[in-house]
Amino acid sequence: MTTEFAHEPDAHRYTMRVGGDVVSILEYQDHGVGTVMHHTVTLPRFRGKGYAAELVGFAVDDVETRGRGPIIPSCWYVAEWFERHPERSALLAAR
Repeated sequence: MTTEFAHEPDAHRYTMRVGGDVVSILEYQDHGVGTVMHHTVTLPRFRGKGYAAELVGFAVDDVETRGRGPIIPSCWYVAEWFERHPERSALLAAR
């Protein structure tokens, strides 16, 4: 099955599709001085496969590439993702 990631700036979200189905969504707000990642969800029938982690990784890479950091993880899942990936902590906003 094909996996596709997309940044949908007009909708303020990132999506992950597998086999054409949307499986996970990460919503954010770009405040011009940082990106607040405030909601991540994987549709119930697709949970437990690591899709949300893959999507957060894609979104973090994209924010870094576009120079839209720092990242403020108000979503608990994004915050936990950064705890599991301390090598990416330089992208986080200072607390």
